Amino acid sequence: MTAAYTLYAKPGFAATTIERLCSEARISNRAFYECFGGREELLQALHDRCVEESLAHVTKALQEAPDTLDGRVQAGIRAYVEFATADWRRARIMHLEVRRSGDVLTASRQRAVESFARLVEEASADFPVGTAPSRRLVALGAIGALQELLIEWLLSEEPPELDELVDVATHIFRRSLGGT
Repeated sequence: MTAAYTLYAKPGFAATTIERLCSEARISNRAFYECFGGREELLQALHDRCVEESLAHVTKALQEAPDTLDGRVQAGIRAYVEFATADWRRARIMHLEVRRSGDVLTASRQRAVESFARLVEEASADFPVGTAPSRRLVALGAIGALQELLIEWLLSEEPPELDELVDVATHIFRRSLGGT
């Protein structure tokens, strides 16, 4: 798992063979196949672990946040951005490789987005959403914006500062959810 965490993040899933994974992990191909059905299954396990850890981190931050929409938005966004970017490999797997891997992570990505959308819906449930027709669609749109901001951070030659990402994402979420 550790070797895949690094190799799937860079050079990436498509460029990482089972032979390279096994060499890096210092295990035999047979040992690999005793644990995983293939490199796709390993990527799935890594992505799922990253998502579960992220959800737990954000959930904790939301529980400790001030009981206002702005307080919850700020706490949730900051927690997610800080957690996702604390390890570049996690950020790459969750925001780049999830898209670059083709159909391998489509279902996992959809489950992750739905889980985060539910979290946004629950965190904002006590507050009006303005004129938006659907809290769920607003949550999905705001999550998509945050994903694109993190991809910009990962790929840009001059990445934005994390505080700037948090500020922009917070602004988008607040406006989308009807906050100030």
